[in-house]
Amino acid sequence: MIRKTIAVARKEFRQIWRDTRTLMTLLFVPAFFLLLYGYALNFDIRHVGLGVDDRDRSTESRALIAAFVNSGYFDLVASIDTTVSQPETVPTSAIRRALSPPATIERLMDRNEVRAVLVIPSGLGRALRSGQQAPVQVLLNGDNANTATTVMGYATTIVRSEAARYLPVAPPGSSSAPLVSVEPRVWYNPALRSTLFLVPGLIAYIAMITAVVSTALSIVREKERGTMEQVRMAPLDAASFVAGKTIPYFVVSLASAFGIIAVAIVLFGMPMRGSWLLLLLAMSLFLVGALGLGLLISSVADTQQVAFQAALLISFLPTLMLSGFIFPIASMPRFLQIVTYAVPARYFLIALRGIVLKGAGAQAFSSELLALTAFAAVVMTLASIRLRRQWA
Repeated sequence: MIRKTIAVARKEFRQIWRDTRTLMTLLFVPAFFLLLYGYALNFDIRHVGLGVDDRDRSTESRALIAAFVNSGYFDLVASIDTTVSQPETVPTSAIRRALSPPATIERLMDRNEVRAVLVIPSGLGRALRSGQQAPVQVLLNGDNANTATTVMGYATTIVRSEAARYLPVAPPGSSSAPLVSVEPRVWYNPALRSTLFLVPGLIAYIAMITAVVSTALSIVREKERGTMEQVRMAPLDAASFVAGKTIPYFVVSLASAFGIIAVAIVLFGMPMRGSWLLLLLAMSLFLVGALGLGLLISSVADTQQVAFQAALLISFLPTLMLSGFIFPIASMPRFLQIVTYAVPARYFLIALRGIVLKGAGAQAFSSELLALTAFAAVVMTLASIRLRRQWA
């Protein structure tokens, strides 16, 4: 019994050693997943883009800004000059009225250049020196509810720590209100509903997987059934064949995607604040790229099983892990951030959330639309070239 078991085990070891594909899968795929998940699965929010609207320009306001930057959580990326002249004596009510955000902040938020804006009203330093309470406002980009909640906690903690410096020495056991208070205001998602953050990501996720898998199986199905030779004999070039394969799946995928959006609006209360035509454009570019990627996989794979596994691997993991759907890209290591530029869902999510949640125009995410166009053109061209070589 033992000798038979050892003989079978020896034979299987030899088989694995000769089958380099299986050996590589067993040895390196687990390490790859460990590296990917270990670096991408990071719930810490770092390098938050911070804009500052310092209307006071005092020593106290500069110290507050420095506290945000030196915390390690915020990167100062924009300085907004909307200084409002105030009288010499500024009561707290007047400071509160000075907290109206300018249009510049809206443009920065729409383009995702900043995720938080610190608004310091005029008269803050004077109020602190005289012992008066003074509010500062923190505007948050709420298209990602989880990130906004975490950033709000960071900002509140930093302001409270900085405000403690101005408290007078009090007897033990006594308590006093901080002189600087935070007035957070969340844009686009005031209630911080996680549904409004997750549903757009699910739309991109579902559309990507269905589009890639459906087309990845199409050409392989022709190969397995033996009808590919008949297609080669027909007076048909590779580009026409790719376009003909893409159009039916594009129509079905587009109808499915808008069906998902309609269900999200009705059942989950997802708003639609932007243009439907702009949404159609962004969705079409994204689906064409996904369909082209599926055709490229189909032209390489020889069986439907291999095509299905490759389609899931290429569409599932990047869309879920590296698109900003769940984990913020800014918190990933630099080399993974570079990899995310090749993930089309990254650009589509920015455009989708900008249209649906923010009601932004095309100028706010024009670079994302160009990236989707370039990706679609590249994968469709590669699929055509690959098929043309097979037909030659």
